[in-house]
Amino acid sequence: MRFSYQVGMSDADHYLPLAKAAEDAGYDGITIPDSICYPQECSSKYPYNKDGSREFLESVPFVESLISVAAMAAVTEKIRFATFVYKLAVRQAPVVAKQVQGIQVLSDNRFDFGIGISPWEEDFAVCGVPWEKRGKRFDEQIDILRGLETGDYFGYQGELHDMPANKMQPVPTAPTSLLIGGHAEPALKRAARVGDGWMCAGADTEQLDAYIRRIMQLREEYGTGDRAFRVFTTGQDAFTPEGIARLESIGVTDVIIAFRNVYEMEEDKPLQEKIAMLNWYAGEFING
Repeated sequence: MRFSYQVGMSDADHYLPLAKAAEDAGYDGITIPDSICYPQECSSKYPYNKDGSREFLESVPFVESLISVAAMAAVTEKIRFATFVYKLAVRQAPVVAKQVQGIQVLSDNRFDFGIGISPWEEDFAVCGVPWEKRGKRFDEQIDILRGLETGDYFGYQGELHDMPANKMQPVPTAPTSLLIGGHAEPALKRAARVGDGWMCAGADTEQLDAYIRRIMQLREEYGTGDRAFRVFTTGQDAFTPEGIARLESIGVTDVIIAFRNVYEMEEDKPLQEKIAMLNWYAGEFING
């Protein structure tokens, strides 16, 4: 099992010291959530909590996630980073590709790109991107990210993107892992078909087991079952050795530890308390 510490939804002053503390404590990675904005008026329901409410996110601070990764990578040496997950579908794929390539080059390939489609129609409206055909847009964006990372001339003609051939330099010395987020059947299919992993935003162990079984079934159907594949999930079950063993037994490879339930509008903790908690967990379950 690999362990990541969740940084984000907190004061900007916490990011860098938490990254350094997590690396010193022995965590394998750091995950960073992504958010564009909080709309004044909205009708979309949030899919990852029980009642679909979004009030828990109002006024919560989100430093832009790729900027956060770059800043934390600059003050660390070994720990990896992953977005959990980046709303790629509302962005311009070539611009994002350039940003990711820069992070990889400057961090010695320490970034795993967790990506998804925002569940909020308002994100698309704010960014001037059509809500319709968002899944198709996302699929084409994945093709563009991979194509532009080769360092060769790459053009793309799809249903929604028409990009002239171009090359970007410098590019990473290894392909960026693309981790697909989302619980709906199209997301599970996408993860199985083109992803290097899947990210679960929250599910009980029984639900998680069912999701993973479905992804593995789909990987066999798509002929991608022999490719390395990672499964990330939040760590509510990872606070006992038995819980960690259970997660491993159903196929989880990476658990994300946060010590905070933002869905219930739990207040942020002081920095030193966060560091003490991440050190406690490392001593009990990572280095023990």
